[in-house]
Amino acid sequence: MWRCHFSHSSFSVLSSSSSSSSSASSVRVLLSSASSSSPSRTSVSISLSLSCSATAMATHDEGRRKFLDFPFVSTSHKNLMLDLVSAVENRFNSQLLPCTLPPDVQYYQNQTGTAQASLQIRSGQSNSPVDFVLGSWVHSELPTGGSLDITSLSAYLNLTNDSPNFVIELIRSSPTMLVLILDLTPRKDLVLWPDDLKTFYEDTQLDKHRQAIEKIPEVKPYISSSLYIRAASSPTAIMVTIGTLADGGEERMEEIIRDHLDPVSKQVLGIWLDHCACGKREVGEAERAELKKRDGIMRSKTIEIDLGSSFPRLFGPEVANRVLEVMREYFSM
Repeated sequence: MWRCHFSHSSFSVLSSSSSSSSSASSVRVLLSSASSSSPSRTSVSISLSLSCSATAMATHDEGRRKFLDFPFVSTSHKNLMLDLVSAVENRFNSQLLPCTLPPDVQYYQNQTGTAQASLQIRSGQSNSPVDFVLGSWVHSELPTGGSLDITSLSAYLNLTNDSPNFVIELIRSSPTMLVLILDLTPRKDLVLWPDDLKTFYEDTQLDKHRQAIEKIPEVKPYISSSLYIRAASSPTAIMVTIGTLADGGEERMEEIIRDHLDPVSKQVLGIWLDHCACGKREVGEAERAELKKRDGIMRSKTIEIDLGSSFPRLFGPEVANRVLEVMREYFSM
């Protein structure tokens, strides 16, 4: 599993506003020292500052564009991911910082070009309950023909909020075969904290969404080979395999994504936004220490189990180490 999550216009406004503010600040600082510098030197400094800002902005926009392209998945699959990303960013708006990952981490590929990926991570501002939001896609050509395509969106809360995190992954090994993982992953032991079980999973009726997906004829349960991942999931987690027939199967898969996975995924995300991320929670010092310990273990396991073994195989050790090293900075507590 790849645990790692906007409308184009809202992001553009946010990003351009941030860049313009930064550039304007640089200009004001430079102009304030003009009295002690020659006019020509001041002009050169201003030009260099604006040029650097423009270059950084162009690089940022390119990485963002690659991510939002979701270039290797179907139309309904892409629309679902874009809508989920949009919902998260529209809700938090200015509470999320722009992605500052290096260009070779925002987009990377193996030496032969048979595997490529895009990664975006946006950290939360100090006034946000969100620690960071991570979105990605991975495309890998299979030796037997076809390709493996994975799209994911995850949102991690910080220590001011002890609510569950959000994760969705769509893993597609062919036009007629897809694995869906959709969950609000608990950050506390639900046996020791039964009120959380009631608040986040029972009162929100999350299980009805799992039941709705499992009623689709082409759906079968997906059982991860990792006991740790199975233990870390919530009791309402949606983990299913969807397989359609070869004859007309691609069209049927589009129908399932559009008419079933799309509305359910958005409803689950809506529950997370309303009742988890934006819910008012009081976390005491002792609880915060326990939360930090558990979050730290969960995040390190995400790197170790989910990505540490698969990334070197797909992208080679050099690229994998570069990307994982940057990700560890976000996943560390």
